[in-house]
Amino acid sequence: MSEDIDVRESIPDDTPAIEKIYLDVFPEEDLLPLVRELLADSSTCLSLVAVVDGTPVAHACFTLCGGAGNTQRVALLGPVAVASAWQRHGIGGRIIRDGIARMRDLQVSGICVLGDPGYYGRLGFRAETGIVPPYNLPAEYRDAWQSVLLRGSEDPVKGTLVVPPPWQHAALWSE
Repeated sequence: MSEDIDVRESIPDDTPAIEKIYLDVFPEEDLLPLVRELLADSSTCLSLVAVVDGTPVAHACFTLCGGAGNTQRVALLGPVAVASAWQRHGIGGRIIRDGIARMRDLQVSGICVLGDPGYYGRLGFRAETGIVPPYNLPAEYRDAWQSVLLRGSEDPVKGTLVVPPPWQHAALWSE
């Protein structure tokens, strides 16, 4: 691909383009309320966009969380979307790898995601059993609960993931 792709933190002017990406990629799911809440909370959410020619073509959120019973910092990856016209160009992997590096710089111990194991496995995510999601997952989603450790496996994070208010809607975990 000849276009230059820049990954950067989103700014308020990016919001209409970000919303358009989610409407394009997930027309059957109403992720906009979650995305809007996450964008409004810059204290816990790192919002990244991949930009081509000044226009966001992908978006990813990394939400800072904790683990019940321990002091290690954990992040929750999601939602993530790449505009249909830009899929299969490596942009999703690039924005996620950039976010992982930024989380490492913030001394985050691990990142959890609820997503396709085939896709996220290519980015280093593995099935997670030590960090428990904040809500019970349906049986068909259990293999989709994954994590990547950022500070080595000598002190893995254990316990229930403690999420900020935007993620405290049970429907986000069971649809």
